[in-house]
Amino acid sequence: MYPNALLTQVARSNPFSAPGFTLQKVEEPSQSLTADHGPRKRTLAAAAVAEGDSCEFGSSHYFIMCGIGGILSCGTTHTAVVPLDLVKCRLQVDPDKYKSIFKGFSITIKEDGMRGLAKGWAPTFIGYSMQGLCKFGFYEVFKITYSDMIGEENTYLWRTSLYLAASASAEFFADIALAPMEACKVRIQTQPGYANTLRQCAPKMFAEEGVWAFYKGVVPLWMRQIPYTMMKFACFERTVELLYKHVVPKPRAECSKGEQLVVTFVAGYIAGVFCAIVSHPADSVVSVLNKESGSTAIGVLKKLGPKGVWKGLVARIIMIGTLTALQWFIYDSVKVYFCLPRPPPPEMPESLKKKLGITE
Repeated sequence: MYPNALLTQVARSNPFSAPGFTLQKVEEPSQSLTADHGPRKRTLAAAAVAEGDSCEFGSSHYFIMCGIGGILSCGTTHTAVVPLDLVKCRLQVDPDKYKSIFKGFSITIKEDGMRGLAKGWAPTFIGYSMQGLCKFGFYEVFKITYSDMIGEENTYLWRTSLYLAASASAEFFADIALAPMEACKVRIQTQPGYANTLRQCAPKMFAEEGVWAFYKGVVPLWMRQIPYTMMKFACFERTVELLYKHVVPKPRAECSKGEQLVVTFVAGYIAGVFCAIVSHPADSVVSVLNKESGSTAIGVLKKLGPKGVWKGLVARIIMIGTLTALQWFIYDSVKVYFCLPRPPPPEMPESLKKKLGITE
């Protein structure tokens, strides 16, 4: 374990630590906790299935069900807002024609009819279902894995860093799964006449540019989605913690499942607003990059300029805020429905309190 002086320094300097504590000097134990109490226990996973849960926290069954929850939360929500996404993409790639959200809707309906607003629904559903599987499933895997690596006390002290690292790792793989369908979606939505369906678009793109057509946007996708997902998970986790601590008038254990889901929705929407802002410039690059054959990320950035990358931000805040709130609500609802473990907000371990001599 760590010397008392180092732990004290860490607790004081950690920007995410809880305020209002005093630190007292205490005697260091002569032997390590491992020697006294056996091997170190898993810090996030329960040793057995808790009462009322359908599986053990951190088991293979748990991870699979979390992946299914990710499919339902991401696939359905992104497909539901395809019309808004279509207008947002067209506003980004052709701002002279689609000058505003309302103008974009009216022009699209005038040219393509109401059915035109649904263009790109198939690649959206498939792509974001695969992304949701990896995003939520791998997040749970990496969160537990990294927690076990750093130990229970550091998991609490550096929990925000843990959320950021786990979500970034998960999104790296999620974007590889998303990239081909994202490329098809943007091509269908932003190039009228190119293709109307996924079955038309994918073979045509492959014939023109090969496999590269589906993955040339993966780096900008990482630039957009990794900061987005880091904000989505870290902001959500900490907002939930703060809501239960300062807003909700009773402990989480005393809240009904419905009340807990309301907290989930509110925290999800707050996280979504920040997600949209941090990831929007890269989103603009991805939209233009997938529209224009032979284009590069650097070339698109130079073409758009500092102001151009922020086009369509209002539409994206509305879309992403709603999406993120619904995704967390659906994901948490899946956990409730299938009786999956749902750990409460983290609390400082007793061992750390004892080492730091903390008194409230």
